[in-house]
Amino acid sequence: MRPQIFLLFMALFANCSGQKGGIEDKKVETAALANCDSLYNQYGVEGCFALYKLKSDSLFLFNGSRCEKGFLPASTFKIPNSLIALETGVLSSPADTIYWDGKKAWNDSWNQDHSLASAFRVSCVPCYQQIARKVGGKRMRYWTKAAHYGKMDIRAKNIDTFWLAGNSRISPLQQIDFLKRLYREELPFKRENQQAVKQIMLLEEMPGYKLYGKTGWAQPDGRNIGWFVGWVETEQGVYIFANNVESPLLPDGQNKDFGRSRREIAEVILTRELGRQPE
Repeated sequence: MRPQIFLLFMALFANCSGQKGGIEDKKVETAALANCDSLYNQYGVEGCFALYKLKSDSLFLFNGSRCEKGFLPASTFKIPNSLIALETGVLSSPADTIYWDGKKAWNDSWNQDHSLASAFRVSCVPCYQQIARKVGGKRMRYWTKAAHYGKMDIRAKNIDTFWLAGNSRISPLQQIDFLKRLYREELPFKRENQQAVKQIMLLEEMPGYKLYGKTGWAQPDGRNIGWFVGWVETEQGVYIFANNVESPLLPDGQNKDFGRSRREIAEVILTRELGRQPE
């Protein structure tokens, strides 16, 4: 990686959190992820991937210039939205009920009452829109800024859509920084709330392996924008990742490969990199 790019990534991390003891306070080893182009091409998407190895304090990037670019967070915002719901008392625990308003949504799994945990699991957009309205613009702006979560454009008129459409932006590198602080329980939220949200992020568990994460999908300006972000815990260490993908928006029913690409590309890269470079 060229020296000027290396310095740029250090500066980006320095601007992400402003937290002492974060990535920005020490030299981060940065290298490129190789042989990823064909994987993204297979799904007909362009994208980038950031992988941070906590133990060795090293950062691996595919398409590094895109990793610094901001995108709508889409449903990855359900991670901070859950933290904010618990911190503000909108919900007292992940078991609290979010009542269905009776309005039919396109996704049948959304048309029922949910707990925070189950709403997160099925990525229930109406549930989290209800949470955002109860939190309100003032508190939402305060907590997203306090957590240094990208640059959110939060107004009264978009309080329940700002993460899905409009000018809110977060980069893959900022996602990595936010997730690192969540994993280490260093965000400005009560520790028990960070622990609760980490638990609802758990997707897979087997001996010596845990996968935590959240997908996201937005469709601004005739484009698909997708995410899969999270971390893997293994016996060798913790690996924090952000996969970002993009493609033209196709007619209904023709975007399935895009939807699959968010997680499947990430899993291929994680399997390859964790096996190739154990810590």
